[in-house]
Amino acid sequence: MSQLWPARPGAQRTARGAPELTVVPGGAGRAPRAGGLLTAVSTRAALVWVVGILCALGLVMVLTASAYTSLQYYGSVWTIFERQVLWMGIGVVAFLVACRVDYRRWRRWRVLMLLGSVVLLVAVLVPGIGVTAGGSSRWIGVGLLRIQPSELTKLALAVFAADLLTTRADQVSLTRRVVAPLLLVLAFTGLLVLEQPDMGTAVVLVCIAFGVLFAGGVPLRPVLKALGAVAVLGLVVGLAEPYRRQRLLSFVNPFAHAQGSGYQVVQSLVGLGSGRLFGLGLGGGHAQWGLLPNAHTDFIFSVIGEDGGLLGALVVLGLFLALAWLGLRAAGRAPDRFGALLAVAVTCWISSQAVINIGAVIGILPVTGIPLPFVSFGGSSLVIVMVAAGILVNVAGHERPLADGAAVRLRRPAPAS
Repeated sequence: MSQLWPARPGAQRTARGAPELTVVPGGAGRAPRAGGLLTAVSTRAALVWVVGILCALGLVMVLTASAYTSLQYYGSVWTIFERQVLWMGIGVVAFLVACRVDYRRWRRWRVLMLLGSVVLLVAVLVPGIGVTAGGSSRWIGVGLLRIQPSELTKLALAVFAADLLTTRADQVSLTRRVVAPLLLVLAFTGLLVLEQPDMGTAVVLVCIAFGVLFAGGVPLRPVLKALGAVAVLGLVVGLAEPYRRQRLLSFVNPFAHAQGSGYQVVQSLVGLGSGRLFGLGLGGGHAQWGLLPNAHTDFIFSVIGEDGGLLGALVVLGLFLALAWLGLRAAGRAPDRFGALLAVAVTCWISSQAVINIGAVIGILPVTGIPLPFVSFGGSSLVIVMVAAGILVNVAGHERPLADGAAVRLRRPAPAS
């Protein structure tokens, strides 16, 4: 057994509770363990396939879900789909570039990325600069050339958190040195995002930060205390604003608000139920014909469930589960601590966003207006998540070569007695 995440040069000792990467040797010539198809394919290749399938599925479903809306607002059934193809093309280029850029280089840009995202988050709230749509000011730009600063903030926070927990690997037990700086950055950026308002992205930022804290070996007690405080604060913020309060009330009982704030969820559930086992076929559902608002964006999973049935929905869920598993596998096999924590951050980001979106569509979480990664119609949100996926693939491409039968495991050591 050997530790693959040494503390910083000059550190006197490894922090108690810090996670370790260990190699479990296997005998030469031993038959591979049963682990399914994914274990027989390199992590890098499997990630590329999963992301590619999700993107292809997204293009098909955006065309199906947006045809009526596109015809109604733009006079052509192709307009929204053509925009998605354009952004997908940009996203693919960004993905390929991120795959080739060594993930360690992102550490050099962590401060610039964080400061830049904060400046943009402030700018988006300035009247005349931020673009308002649907009651929210989340974008900057003109026409099609608009960016969503909160998406850049996810990437900036992921890199900053991974770097902080790497630089101070020997101090993870000191709350003021690790937890406090990260929570300060999280609180500041999160409040700016909530002012847009965009509660869904704020929750994703929380998931990124606490995922890295846990994987980085920070003692659980301060992490759980901070998480509880954030949950209470989020509940207070959610109930303080009438807009968010209506969303929470409609989540509790959407059918009691079926003509108002609960309309989307009710129509989403009706569409999912209509699909049954095998679905109604592409374009055969009713939700995308104007009955379900935002069918091609926040509620595209409902269209998948109606057109593809339970089987189609399970395929999408399986793809996101595979991506989460592969992301953690890439973290476990990363050659250094920063790569492992960055992989964890990206995996928490994509997985939590998928859970929040799908949970809202099936009525078990409040509606927050957050897209389904790789699948929903989007501009900068699609491009940035493709960059994140490219970083994850790059980390996976640096996985340590193992002897036949060996395995790498990421674990948190048991606390000293």
